Amino acid sequence: RRRHTRLQGDWSSDVCSSDLALVPLGTEIEAIAGLEPFLVRRLTSRPPRHLHPGGPKPNPFLPWDPPLQVELLSSGHVLLLNKYPVQPAHLLVISQQWQPQSGWIEPLDWQAVQTVAADTGGLWFFNSSGTAGASQPHRHLQLLPRRAGERSCPLAPLLEAQLQGAPAWPWSYCLSRRTGPAGGGDDLPELYAAHCRALELGSAQEDSAPRHAYNLLFDDDWFLTVRRVREHCAGFSINGLGFAGYLLCTQNSDRDWLQRHGPWRLLQEVAAPAPAQAPKIP
Repeated sequence: RRRHTRLQGDWSSDVCSSDLALVPLGTEIEAIAGLEPFLVRRLTSRPPRHLHPGGPKPNPFLPWDPPLQVELLSSGHVLLLNKYPVQPAHLLVISQQWQPQSGWIEPLDWQAVQTVAADTGGLWFFNSSGTAGASQPHRHLQLLPRRAGERSCPLAPLLEAQLQGAPAWPWSYCLSRRTGPAGGGDDLPELYAAHCRALELGSAQEDSAPRHAYNLLFDDDWFLTVRRVREHCAGFSINGLGFAGYLLCTQNSDRDWLQRHGPWRLLQEVAAPAPAQAPKIP
């Protein structure tokens, strides 16, 4: 199975014809006035195992299901289709050997990302731990592919506006413009390290693991890191996609709370408070 080079072809039919029936989670758009530009979906299918609360969860990556494999990467990683996709062609970059999700993203991880990004663009995200919305403890970065010219996420225009001077959000985060060419990745390790220092997550040289939970999100144009303090609020489980503008309602979600307080308050409740002075990136 080939990767979908900048997704110019009919990649959705390619995925549907794979060896496993990888059907995205059953959802319906929730039309709640005043929540734009957020995209709120209500789960209509049975929740997958990783959304069930409590209890031990098996590691689905040791071993991974062979039919999910897209490509073995030279960095010691494998590119997989997500068994529980939020959209067709939802991809995972995982370490072939055990590496903790809560550890530092390492140079070889970034090398794997760069290999995939060379021909497949989209929205990348990483949830550092359960507090940040990670469902599995094995190292994995996720990619929602986008076709050339397609917006990466609902909040992308607001992120771009902030890079041009729009007011900041009221929580602890760093946002930087990507400096490398589209499809590249040489800038990623340096941006990651700078954001971790600015948000007081620590550094790989001085700390055995990040000091706090966080989410990463990035596309070809920007790189965002959000420091987290809790995984859920009002029955909504929030991972990195929440800070991209995607929210999922389940049977536990308090829809009335969301309508009263709005999605920005929801994100503020799960992110670390904004410091008195905005983080400075060298």
